Amino acid sequence: MKRPLRFLPLLLALVFALPAPAQVARSAPFHIGVVTGTSGMWGGAEDLRGAEELVRRYGAVADGGMIHHVTYPENFMDMQWELISQIVALAADPLMKAIVVNQSPPGTAEAFRRVRETRPDILLLAGEPWEDPAVIEDAADLAVNSDFLKRGYTIVWAAKELGARTFVHISFPRHMSYETLGVRRKIMEAACEELGLAFAFETAPDPTTEVGVAGAQEFMLRNVPLWLQKYGKDTAFFATNDALLEPLIRRLLEYGGIFVEADLPSPLNGYPGALGLDLSAEDGDYPAMLRKIEKAVVAGGGADRFGVWTYSYGSSLGAGLGEYAKRVVEGTATMGALSDLYAALGVFTPGAAWSGGWYIDEASRLTTTNHALVYMDTYIFGRGYLPTARIEVPEKFLRIRFYGP
Repeated sequence: MKRPLRFLPLLLALVFALPAPAQVARSAPFHIGVVTGTSGMWGGAEDLRGAEELVRRYGAVADGGMIHHVTYPENFMDMQWELISQIVALAADPLMKAIVVNQSPPGTAEAFRRVRETRPDILLLAGEPWEDPAVIEDAADLAVNSDFLKRGYTIVWAAKELGARTFVHISFPRHMSYETLGVRRKIMEAACEELGLAFAFETAPDPTTEVGVAGAQEFMLRNVPLWLQKYGKDTAFFATNDALLEPLIRRLLEYGGIFVEADLPSPLNGYPGALGLDLSAEDGDYPAMLRKIEKAVVAGGGADRFGVWTYSYGSSLGAGLGEYAKRVVEGTATMGALSDLYAALGVFTPGAAWSGGWYIDEASRLTTTNHALVYMDTYIFGRGYLPTARIEVPEKFLRIRFYGP
């Protein structure tokens, strides 16, 4: 005897009431691999947001969608072979057409070379690579960094706009051995001389050493007030490591000082912790988070002295590179067209302008065609946007070399 179907209308109603993921195809025509760090890494949470946004828009491969997201180990320096294996494993998928890594730690170039050996059809994109430019350029179809050349000038220019007389660059030997960070430091020093600011360099502990993040942050809490006594309140500070930002911003708000923007800018980099803000209600809504942070900064006396990018660089870069790869595979964008890259990034940063250019090779002094440098307008709390994305940076600053004069 057949069972009555009196519950069928209710079941159908429940099924059709379930929300469908935006733009997810039930059977994606191709796949994109996205590789990021974990939320436990400094900046990793922002990179994860970008990957999660791509999954939200285009679905996970496991559910018939387009995006296959994996995370590499937090101790990636000691586990490079695992990182390499994770990236290479993505190429075993016959539908894989692009792989995006963001951020791209040492080992990414080797992984790309191994993928290229068996799957030359896969596009390989490296967001914020930590390997020397020549190394990643040889392996990737496209590498993208924040514009360490032009920002070396624009950050100093912005500091002067905010009334700075001195510019203090904070870092440690490991970072200063990286070509991208080392040449930016030299550009900042040259820009200070050009624009009439005094330049100073201060060393902080490397959070990846035995002192750890806690030790590095404790150092900053103790020393920022001393530096302000040494250099004065009309001093802008810049640090190359995200872990140093929270204590830096906190002390600058307490004792005075200027902060233009972070190395990898985001409203969530340093500000929420320094201000004691809970942004869980605004999670993922960058305009709402910015308003809440701005209100706290202005209330703390930081108006016209603290800046930020209005969207996370880590999140928008990862999502933007995934979008760019998708458009290139579909034939609606061209690999190597900066305007197409800016348009893909802009999907995730409505209202904010992007600019940049191509990296100039350190050795040959030739302009590369697969290493893009990008940056966004700087927003000053209590004031609004500075036109940093529209500044014409003098060519001589872009020609400064890491090795040599």
